[in-house]
Amino acid sequence: MVKPEFPKSASGAPPVVVQVWGDAALFTRPELKVERVSYPVMTPSAAVGVLEAIYWKPQFQWKVVAIEVLNPIRQFTQRRNETTDLASLTDAVSGTRRLDTVANRVQRNAVCLRDVAYRIHAHVIPRPGVDKPEAAFRDQFRRRVTRGSCFSQPYLGVREFSAFFGDPDDQPADVDLNEKLGLMLHSVDHSTTPPSFTWFNAEIVNGVVTVRDEDVVSGAA
Repeated sequence: MVKPEFPKSASGAPPVVVQVWGDAALFTRPELKVERVSYPVMTPSAAVGVLEAIYWKPQFQWKVVAIEVLNPIRQFTQRRNETTDLASLTDAVSGTRRLDTVANRVQRNAVCLRDVAYRIHAHVIPRPGVDKPEAAFRDQFRRRVTRGSCFSQPYLGVREFSAFFGDPDDQPADVDLNEKLGLMLHSVDHSTTPPSFTWFNAEIVNGVVTVRDEDVVSGAA
């Protein structure tokens, strides 16, 4: 089987690749406010979260260009305890307020994914004014993946669903997966009030979700 080719960076380099997997995942659809329902596949924002957990520097940002879906999509439901008492960023930094999770606890149903595995393809995009070559960041990332090093444990949408990661293998994408998913969350910018969202028209073709710049649009959740 011929392996798919993915977009190269502006310098002509191929994307770096990491394989991630886990027992469960929950990539929450932000437009559903009460019950948590997962997208059927990993979102680019969740993929960036995994990449940053493995390797992050302020000198660059990650740009996901493709996500290969390696396992069939399987769902299960779970009832989860959550709290409606959330601390502001100021309170969290100062530690002046304790959260009353007992008085503000709610139970919510969640539709999650079971036995997931993905191959993430992404580019390192150096920020303006950074002199360090792009290749140096890529090489450091690859070494960390091979060693199993990470700044924090990656997770698949929510922190209780830990992600394992390693070098990519030859497991093919699930070519039987072909589906138009419509608008999917691309990224969330928390520097604005309220947070701003970007979306993209997602489609699974032969088990691969390709993230193209021309498909990304802005809008509220």
